[in-house]
Amino acid sequence: MRFSLIFSSGGLVITYEYPFNERIRTLLRLEDLFDKASYFVEQEGTREHHVVLLTLFELLEVAGRADLKMDLIQELERQRQTLLVFRNNPEISEEALSGALYEIEQAATALLGMTGKMGQYLRDNDWLMGIKSRAVIPGGVCQFDLPTYHYWMHQDSAVRREALLSWLKPFMPLRNGLAIVLRLLRGSGRMEHQVAERGAFQMMLGGGGAQMVRVSLELHEPYVPEISANKYALNIRFTCPDYDHRPRHAESDVDFDIVFCNL
Repeated sequence: MRFSLIFSSGGLVITYEYPFNERIRTLLRLEDLFDKASYFVEQEGTREHHVVLLTLFELLEVAGRADLKMDLIQELERQRQTLLVFRNNPEISEEALSGALYEIEQAATALLGMTGKMGQYLRDNDWLMGIKSRAVIPGGVCQFDLPTYHYWMHQDSAVRREALLSWLKPFMPLRNGLAIVLRLLRGSGRMEHQVAERGAFQMMLGGGGAQMVRVSLELHEPYVPEISANKYALNIRFTCPDYDHRPRHAESDVDFDIVFCNL
């Protein structure tokens, strides 16, 4: 489950996203990793750049799914065909439509230009793979284990950033493609207000085609949704977090908003 914070007229709102299938789970995981890498690569410190390198290794593992690139290309093409239907529609901005189509076409072309196995250039880098193999060991990247990495970390931050960006750059078509797909997915649903009586909510879905559900509530509300779902039923159990003991089930009614998303 992924969450995000947004501002609304009523205050700060926290949104939890729960994917219904492995395909959307993979896209959300990649989005989270790309966001983390993009943030930390702009920092100056060695610890922040170490996080980027660890995140790069995670990207390599998650993006290694053989059919991921083709899935994105096919979805982008499907969305392009859907948008083409709105050509010459007086209720649709032709400029906005052309911009969306151009963005999709550019993303698909860049994905098609990615040759070979995803991230193979990293696997062929013995130095990086040496760091990766040590990074899974607790404390395994100390200077006495990896003296060349220790040396690299003492280079100027601009030198490290240039190297990190060069290792991240080949993944960018993947990031751009999944960003479009997830944006369309998140914008596909209609928000509904619901109430979980005494912290419990259930809805029958009847085998519908939802691919993700988004649950939003005011941040000041001391509740966290525990979501379980499939194409037939959705169950949400709101709990009160307790960081020393097991979470307690909410005893009062919980107001929340829900959106079912489907491409």
